[in-house]
Formats: sequence, structure tokens, C-alpha cells
Amino acid sequence: MTHNVLVVDDEPKLCDLLASALSQNGISVFTAGNGLHALKVLEVEDIDLVISDWRMPGMDGPQLLAEIKSRFPQLPVIVMTAYSTVKNAVQSMRNGAFDYIAKPFDIDELDITVSKALQFRDILKDNQRMRAELDEHQQIDSLIGDSPSFRRVLQAIDSVRESNATILLTGESGTGKEMVARAIHKHGNRADKPFVAVNCAAIPEGLLESEMFGHRKGAFTGAVTDRIGRFQQADKGTLFLDEIGEMPLALQAKILRALQERVIEPVGDPRERKVDVRVIAATNKNLLEAVANKEFREDLYYRLNVFPIPLPALRERVEDIAPLARHFAHSLGAAAGKRITGFSPQALQAMAHYSWPGNIRELQNCVERATIVASGAVIEDDDLPAYLFASSPAGSGAILNEGARVPPDLDAALAEVEKAYILAALAQSNGVQAAAAQLIGISERSFWYRLKKLGIHVDKIVR
Repeated sequence: MTHNVLVVDDEPKLCDLLASALSQNGISVFTAGNGLHALKVLEVEDIDLVISDWRMPGMDGPQLLAEIKSRFPQLPVIVMTAYSTVKNAVQSMRNGAFDYIAKPFDIDELDITVSKALQFRDILKDNQRMRAELDEHQQIDSLIGDSPSFRRVLQAIDSVRESNATILLTGESGTGKEMVARAIHKHGNRADKPFVAVNCAAIPEGLLESEMFGHRKGAFTGAVTDRIGRFQQADKGTLFLDEIGEMPLALQAKILRALQERVIEPVGDPRERKVDVRVIAATNKNLLEAVANKEFREDLYYRLNVFPIPLPALRERVEDIAPLARHFAHSLGAAAGKRITGFSPQALQAMAHYSWPGNIRELQNCVERATIVASGAVIEDDDLPAYLFASSPAGSGAILNEGARVPPDLDAALAEVEKAYILAALAQSNGVQAAAAQLIGISERSFWYRLKKLGIHVDKIVR
């Protein structure tokens, strides 16, 4: 790994000497003749270590050290001094210096001290990288699924997260629209700014304008103080407008102006306020139908629909039911003081065949109930609510009980059942194919044939 070291000294000959010595070890050396010049270098170059003189005209070593610790707290600094008193050395270490060397210095001693400082820097960088990867992993884990329909959602998130484009999330209730909105915010260029969520259907119509734009004291009965609205709360960040289809027509015009002009007017205050907000809207309604029925403004619809992301229903991503259920079981089990390790194949099969009209929210509630009633570490089919077994298989269009109508394609229906059963066995065996084959009582050769026939890729199932 190539390292960049900045040498700061008002003696050009010493800078040249250090540059020559350090470059022998493959280090790239930058030089500065004073503290102010050094700070300018640090602003434009990726420096791994600063070696600074103690006494310099203008900004001296202690002042430069203080500035570096303030602006670049994880950047190690080695202090050089010809006045190598214990007092100076102790003071520099207390102020955050990594180490010090005395002039005139021994080259071998310099190499050892620099090597230790760069190792320290590498450890800090690795820790930063691992924390960033962990944060990224945790955020991605909050959006669990590897079905083709959900991969399209993840790809859309990746495409739009760094932009400021307005996003419209559509899909049935419970499909995770707010979770997707939060993921876009956390992975985007506004991640360190506020994320403000508003449920447009949960706020009384008479209070919605004040909630969105704020109000001045005395603007209406009950307005006893000034209040800022959600747009100002989300300034520089993200505003999530859930159930946007329930917003009254009168307020839609003001929302449209806020999106177009980036200005708002609090209730009772004619002065405009500039806002910089990235808007993500969500709805479970068909907004085009609402536009046709004069229930939603056409111009607002197109302003919101800059980057649409449709979220699939859970019944359209059957492959994701098992990993989602395991995720909920682990987190909810831990919260309840239980150690849930997984589900039996029969339980997973039952969940895979249910249509989940409430989508992910319903699945979470189902798993929460099961973790409460489960007597062991594995959730059995008996632990699941009875209504799961009285419904039709997800996506099959058939009810497999007495008096049921005949499915339109028996082979397709049987393949769906077979696939769900194999997925359940793979989930229970953590992806070990031989163990999964044993669980369902067939040979490994037969199991591999069925995987190929049904288009199941094990590395995409087990997470």
C-alpha cells in the first residue's frame, strides 16, 4: 500500500532530506514550509501522516497540531523538535501527537516511528471501512429478499439514491414502502440530514396544512405559539409523504408549489420560506384512476412520478418469505427473551402457500405470534395461526380442500407446491443440499434434478 506523508518544516534542506529518506520505503512525500501551507495541502491531498517541526514562524507546531486534531482527528502527527525536553514531548503527546522525534535524528529511528504511525493509520482506516460496510450490510439487511421482483426494487434504489429526484413508491399496504424510503435516504447524499415521515391519511384535514407548512402564533384558534412544519423540519433532508393519495385537493396545489418553487408559506404568515427537501411519496391507490376521477391533481401526479418504484406484493415474491420470516423470528425472539433458530419445513411450507393479503406487515405479526406460543427453538406449523391453513396457496388460484375448484393448470400448481416444499427444506438445512434431500426423503440425484427443473439456484436462496 502506498502512503502519503506530509513533512512540515521551514528548513527546505531538512524537508528534502526527509523526502529522500522516506521515499526509499515507497512513501510519497509532500512538503510544506509552514503551518498554513500544510493545512492547504491537507485540504486537497489524502495524507496518511504529518511530520511537523515544533518551532516555525507564523503557525508553529503546537498550533498546527491543534488545527489537525480539530479538522482531521484521526490523522496521526509526529512532532520534530531540536528542543527535546521532556516538557515539550509530554505536551505534544497530551495534545494528540502520535509520537515525537528529536533533531538531529537517526534515520533508523525515524523509519521505525513512521512505520508505527502508518500502521496505526491503516488500522483506523480499516476500522472505518468495516464500520461503513457493517452499516451498509445492516441497511441492506433491512430490505430482505432475492426474488427477481424484489431485486428490481433494490436496483432502482441503487440507481436513484444519490440523486435528488422525487420518488413515488406504489404498492399494496404492508409492502414496506416506508422501509424503502428510509433505505433510499440512508444510502443517499442526504443521509446525515433529517428524515421526516408524514402519514397524510392520519392527520385531520383541517390540521394538515399547518402540519406541512407550519403556522404563526394566532393564525387560528389553538395556535398559541409559532410552529415550523414538516417541510422546514426536513430542510436539507428527506420528506416522506405516505398515503399521498389521501391528501385533500385544496392542499395538493400548495404541495405542488412547494415542490416546484422550493418555497412554503406558513399558515398566517405571508412571508415565503425557502426549503431544500428531497420528497419521497407513497401510495397504495392507483393515482392515475384518481386523476381520471378528479380526485388527484394531474400536474402533482407527474411532479411526484419522476422516478416511480412499484413494490411487489409478498405473494409475488414467495422465495423471500422464508428469509423474511427467519429475520423476524430472530429479532422478535430476542426481544421476547427466546432463542428461535428457525422454522420446520412444514411451517415454512404453510407460509409459502398462504396469500398474505397484509403483505410483510402481516407476516411480521404472524411470526411475532408464533414466537410467543412456540415451546421450542424451532417454530412448528402448530405454532402458526390457524387461518394460514384455511387459505389458498399463494399465486395458485386454487383451494386444495374438499369442494375446491379445479386449478386451471394442474402441472403448474403441482410445480408450485413442489418448489415451495424444496425451498422450505433448503431453508431448514441452511442451503445444504444433501441435508435438504434427506429432509424430504429423496435421493441427492433426484433433488439436484428437481432444482434444475424448477430453476432454483441455491446460492440465491440462502442468505
